Amino acid sequence: MAPAPPDGARRSDLLALAAALGPMARVDVPLGRLTTYRVGGSAAVFCEPRDEGELQVVRRALAGHHLPVLVLGKGSNLLVADAGFPGLVVQLTGSFADIALPPPDDRPGERVVRAGGAVGLPVLARRTVEVGLLGLEWAVGVPGSVGGAVRMNAGGHGSDTAAALRRYRWLDLASEAGGEDDPHRLHLGYRTSDLKETEVVVWAELAVRSGRAEDGRAALAEIVRWRRQHQPGGSNAGSVFTNPPDDAAGRLVEVSGCKGLRVGTAAVSTKHANFIQADDGGSADDVRRLIDRVRREVAERTGVELRTEVRLVGFAGTENGAMGPADEDLEDG
Repeated sequence: MAPAPPDGARRSDLLALAAALGPMARVDVPLGRLTTYRVGGSAAVFCEPRDEGELQVVRRALAGHHLPVLVLGKGSNLLVADAGFPGLVVQLTGSFADIALPPPDDRPGERVVRAGGAVGLPVLARRTVEVGLLGLEWAVGVPGSVGGAVRMNAGGHGSDTAAALRRYRWLDLASEAGGEDDPHRLHLGYRTSDLKETEVVVWAELAVRSGRAEDGRAALAEIVRWRRQHQPGGSNAGSVFTNPPDDAAGRLVEVSGCKGLRVGTAAVSTKHANFIQADDGGSADDVRRLIDRVRREVAERTGVELRTEVRLVGFAGTENGAMGPADEDLEDG
């Protein structure tokens, strides 16, 4: 079931928003190529602010318009419906991709690196290691952005964003709110935070420590080797489901007989059952139907109701978020 097309009022709002954004606005921009699934529809309106001043322009343009907003990072934890996103998609660029490294200092103790919201986590991991700053090596295996990492408390290989985050700057596109805060405001949990859909991470300060670059390079190489050995390539968004307490989602999917299961152009990976892969030129709606099917099979066979780690955008009933046990599944069409 796809979202209904915009009604007259929303279409009018979209046109007014595009006019207010001026040259920043692009319309009907395909989103699939901006995600790691490589499938899905288009954004009604799309813009790429290059600095905080342009982000303020976006906020002013949105004022008075009741439109959905999606802040898009690297698209690595996202599935956009074939019907697309009927609102504004904002993807940071320009100065938001800057990294500010602390000056050289061999003394022990914590130091801080500041990274813009658009910085890719693998880039950040490699840049810090090359100057002898260690502690963010885990990020080389997470193909997302710093802003997305704060929103989802991204992590892996024994650490996560919550362990490193010291301070961040944010701006709310739906109000005048914003500023600098410490992580306590976010209530970071396992792959969750209290960051709102309209709140944009401008930059984040993350803890590092001085160390030997060669040690960091060895850690990066081991993480990359492990991921290539244990996780599939191709078009996917990483782990589909969060791990339940004291269990692994991939194990539950496998014991429920879903490893290799296919729905249309989407299939559960035979290498790791918590990954769903999309065929080239495939359908995002097929991926969604397969997610629903796997959740039902696991619930029926194990009694565990899996939650999605992947954000579902543009699908009816998902409100551009993840699906938990209380969410109603769509029909398996």
